[in-house]
Amino acid sequence: MHALQYEITLPADYDMDVIRERVATKGHLLDDFPGLAAKAYLMRERGVAGSPVNQYAPFYLWATAEGMNSFLWGPGFRGLAADFGRPVVQHWLGVTYEPGRAGGAPARTAVRRRTPIAEGTELELLVPDLEREVTELAASEGVVFAAGAVDPRTWERCVFSVWSDPAPAAGGEVFQVLHLSEPERDGLKPGRQW
Repeated sequence: MHALQYEITLPADYDMDVIRERVATKGHLLDDFPGLAAKAYLMRERGVAGSPVNQYAPFYLWATAEGMNSFLWGPGFRGLAADFGRPVVQHWLGVTYEPGRAGGAPARTAVRRRTPIAEGTELELLVPDLEREVTELAASEGVVFAAGAVDPRTWERCVFSVWSDPAPAAGGEVFQVLHLSEPERDGLKPGRQW
């Protein structure tokens, strides 16, 4: 599993209905994309849920590297880059995944919490700690799914969760979910991804 996200920060006076319309008309195009476990079409709106910015920030869980590469080098990402400029793509190696208690419920919000992994952290403890955190999070009321990943280039951990609740009970940056494509999410095995 690979986790991937790009953030397109927009002007403070940007009409976020443009993003809503974009997702409403194009979001379904990845509903059956090969290799894609899940894509949460995320948006933050300045002044909503504590967001300081207007932002379009889709988050992906890829079941296969082939699917991820096919997307990044294909027409979907080219179209986004043509419309907004080519964004920096954040990439984390998938460590753990858990379906949540609200698995079949509509996705309404998502929470992303990124934290640096301190120098001197015992790496053999990192994975079990991340697994435990994701398992506990997935057991929370209203969680559709949760995942944990690590960027070994910057030594950052990322915990991502999707919620059916508009006010999720998790710490981190809160996003509105405009659409959730999940063609191969059921194929992700729970727990450690190797």
